[in-house]
Amino acid sequence: MNAQPSTAATVPLTRVSLIYIEQRINLYLRFGEPAHLIRLDRHRRVAVFLPGAVFGRIRWQANDYGTIRWQLTVMQACTPLDAAQRISGVQPGARLLLHAGGESEMRAVLPRIDAIEAQGFAPATVSPAYWRTLSNRLAARQPLPDYTAERHAAWLAGRALA
Repeated sequence: MNAQPSTAATVPLTRVSLIYIEQRINLYLRFGEPAHLIRLDRHRRVAVFLPGAVFGRIRWQANDYGTIRWQLTVMQACTPLDAAQRISGVQPGARLLLHAGGESEMRAVLPRIDAIEAQGFAPATVSPAYWRTLSNRLAARQPLPDYTAERHAAWLAGRALA
């Protein structure tokens, strides 16, 4: 009998490191649905994503004097043929859609994610162009746009046509 490789064995997967050490570091998923979650030990896990999956990861880090790093990254898992950025803790890499670093940027973006969820949309299903727009507006210190039901419907309609 000729054994064929399973689909899971042939699909390129993106592995995202997660960690929690009380009062020191918390690297966790804010949104996104991993295909699989691997628990390495009581502090470390690895979330595994299929190509095209969108997910948000928050990194909070502190030392003896308080918070030293607070950042949100929204990424899209890629295939080996896609252009991808090398991101710490993400193997082999991902398409970076949004990077918000520091307290002020985090306080600007987190309510946008909450508003998306309040409308009944999963942030992982939001248009990647919206996340890039937020990133560009943050960099330019411009007002951040809201994600509306009309924008979501247009994104879904365009995706259905592709």
